[in-house]
Amino acid sequence: MAGQTEVPWASQHILITGGSGFIGQHLTRRWLGLGAKVTVLTRRPQKTQALYAGTDGYERLQVVSALAAIEASERIDWVVNLAGAPILGPRWTAARQQTLLASRVQSTQALTAWLQTRSQLPRLVLSASAIGYYGIQPAGDMRSLAEDSPPQPIFMSTLCQRWEAAAQVGARWPVAIFRLGVVLGRQQALPMMLLPIKLGLGGRLGQGNQWLSWIHITDVVRAIEWLVQRHLQGEGISAVYNLTAPQPITQLEFAHTAGALYRRPVWFSTPAWSMRTLLGEQADLLLEGQRVVPQRLLNQGFVFDYPSLQVALADLQA
Repeated sequence: MAGQTEVPWASQHILITGGSGFIGQHLTRRWLGLGAKVTVLTRRPQKTQALYAGTDGYERLQVVSALAAIEASERIDWVVNLAGAPILGPRWTAARQQTLLASRVQSTQALTAWLQTRSQLPRLVLSASAIGYYGIQPAGDMRSLAEDSPPQPIFMSTLCQRWEAAAQVGARWPVAIFRLGVVLGRQQALPMMLLPIKLGLGGRLGQGNQWLSWIHITDVVRAIEWLVQRHLQGEGISAVYNLTAPQPITQLEFAHTAGALYRRPVWFSTPAWSMRTLLGEQADLLLEGQRVVPQRLLNQGFVFDYPSLQVALADLQA
């Protein structure tokens, strides 16, 4: 990605909440390498400090467990808000829903309230959300969901709506929301998605024609930098961006593409009822999906390095 940004990183101070997570690690290492100072807010400061030991630019890394630990006199140029407990995991009981809401909504509200107290406001806050905002889309539905598509009155959508509102309400600085699809990299979701393929057990989940909207981790980092650059240059950015590749696929297409890459058969079938029994409402994340397109990024000229799944998986296999 060298040469793609005109941001004077060496003079910038960036605060990343959730900086020990998958996306946060990529952003932190990238920006430290470009000469920026990066402050990471995390619940596990010692573990996070060790995580980045030996990273290029490590001397410019600050790790804190509370916003109050950041000196009031320190200027913060950009904020990237990634904090949030993993959405996939235990069943969405009432208690689990409250945990997910607190980890996103309450933490974002606390961040906004803290920023309000500072004499120097950030130039821009970039706050994560997810394409779960759009709810679920019937399998086989060919409609594209762009940034102006409506939400739905179900938990995953409500969670994202409240998360986004927490970042925007009362803000005295520009806010850009990025709604993430499934982020593909060598960590987190992709290894789990590929495991049954590699074992020769890949195949259809439910009907298999549910949409999978994904994005390569490199394009996530590039898109966030691109938004920072546009804002710095005064070109203007909109409030919400879908961070998904321009070519969504079906779940079965994913299985066949990965199966061809790893030379494995794709024959296994997992019935929808078994997944709903195991996961409850969150099974909709795997069985329903959404056909989301990055309309604003494309309209404003962003070019993806990895627009197709085949190219993305080939890169991540290397």
